[in-house]
Amino acid sequence: MFTHLVMTIIGDDRPGLVDQLAKVIVDNEGNWLESQLAHLANKFTGIVTVQVPEEKANTLQAAAKSIEGLSVHVEVAADATMATPPPGTPLVLDVIGQDRLGIVRKIAHCLAECGVNVEKLHSACESAPMSGEQLFRAHIQARVPEGANEDAIHREIEEIASDLMVDIRFSDTEKE
Repeated sequence: MFTHLVMTIIGDDRPGLVDQLAKVIVDNEGNWLESQLAHLANKFTGIVTVQVPEEKANTLQAAAKSIEGLSVHVEVAADATMATPPPGTPLVLDVIGQDRLGIVRKIAHCLAECGVNVEKLHSACESAPMSGEQLFRAHIQARVPEGANEDAIHREIEEIASDLMVDIRFSDTEKE
């Protein structure tokens, strides 16, 4: 029997962290299934899903937590092998605009009010090419529940974009 572990990690970024974590997983007969890892604010952070033999789960957890400079939190996942996508229609948003407080909050609140589930959100701030002002960019992958009025959701999001003075583009393709 196998156990699926969801590991969240954070630590000071340095070469070799991923190698050390991967070694701990392999040394405990674990299989690295999926992950999202990133360098954020001079920290290395992420989430990793691992399949491991039940008898090795505790040893793997202890070994991962012993990696110097890396904070690891582990939870057992009920079923990490979801082969079918959840019901609903994909909704992909790309947001760009002058950085200001509340952009993510207003968009996330609008989506939640419409029953839309955010599945992935990637964001960053960068200098605008000509002016040097801070630009906010976000890529959001979400799922609209079955039976929802997608046109109404689009109108709500477009209204938020107008209020925030940001550009929000919709697409029907999910990309990383």
